[in-house]
Amino acid sequence: MAATHTYQQTVKESSIQRLRRMEEELPPFLSDFFVYCLNIYSPRTPLAYSYDLKLFFEYLLKHHPVFQGKTMQTIEPSDLDQVEPEDIDRFVAYLSLYTRPDPKHPGQTISYTNNNNGKLRKLSSVRSMYKYLYKRKKVKANPAAIADAPKIHDKPVVRMEVNEMCDFLDEVETGSHLTKRQQAFHEKTKLRDLAITTLLLGTGMRVSECVGIDIKDLDFVENAVRVTRKGGNEERIYFGQEVAEALKTYLQERKKDPNDTNPALFLSLQGKRISVRSVQLLVKKYAQSSVKLKRITPHKLRSTFGTNLYAETGDIYLVASSLGHEDVNTTTKHYAAIEEYQKQKAAQNVHLRRQEE
Repeated sequence: MAATHTYQQTVKESSIQRLRRMEEELPPFLSDFFVYCLNIYSPRTPLAYSYDLKLFFEYLLKHHPVFQGKTMQTIEPSDLDQVEPEDIDRFVAYLSLYTRPDPKHPGQTISYTNNNNGKLRKLSSVRSMYKYLYKRKKVKANPAAIADAPKIHDKPVVRMEVNEMCDFLDEVETGSHLTKRQQAFHEKTKLRDLAITTLLLGTGMRVSECVGIDIKDLDFVENAVRVTRKGGNEERIYFGQEVAEALKTYLQERKKDPNDTNPALFLSLQGKRISVRSVQLLVKKYAQSSVKLKRITPHKLRSTFGTNLYAETGDIYLVASSLGHEDVNTTTKHYAAIEEYQKQKAAQNVHLRRQEE
């Protein structure tokens, strides 16, 4: 009898299989680099590297004179010694707008663009490769380390105020502002959707963590749930009574279906584990009709939890731990948002003229 795979195992195996397919399209010497990455990261990280590095080597084959006449399979580490920091800069500039063959329509191309965040991510992949090769003495220099990185401008953290959270959850519960077609589906999903959104707002967990939860991961004695964090570590996350009630109500509804044997906590209308994309779309649907002046996504629900928790506790390290941030510096954006809010409230209490009694 085959062993039952958890959701996390399935995602991991799928990522490794896709990585192996990508390796076949890249220079053979990179196989050791991917083995190294798999030993220290979750499979999704080297998989992301593989896509970015394929683009980098495609650029070199097309635009760098040393690589003319070569193919992916004939590139050697020594070829990378001919790449200068200026070549890396040109690659980053190239990412602003480039074309690649359209796999669905032979002979046609598709145009792609990247903002500075996208450029920085791809540069980080190239830097990781060079760092590994330089450390292992496969290349003589590391030009990617001194190439100029795109400047990232901090954006203000978008979060919901208390009244906006109430309006949002009311809309999830009632669906009063949805279209007629949406309302027809809403009757079938409202308890599930309320449980999902309440859980996200009440714990700050990532969507990927939320959809990976199985029913057996819930503990209503301590009001806790076991999740697999980014990077593969398991952790217990605690939630309040409002979250517990929403989850219990949803599970009671699930029990009415005698054919429901799926171990996943949240299911699609097809009875399968709900996807990250489906959660993103349902949050967008309810937010568009209840919080119209802000673009609310599942990550904004996470930011809302982070800023609210800091407002209640004043403990940035507790916020970092609750959000699953390995580096507290990642959490400072929530701190900055609270500071801005506190400055705004303080300014309202400064009076320039004496108030009449």
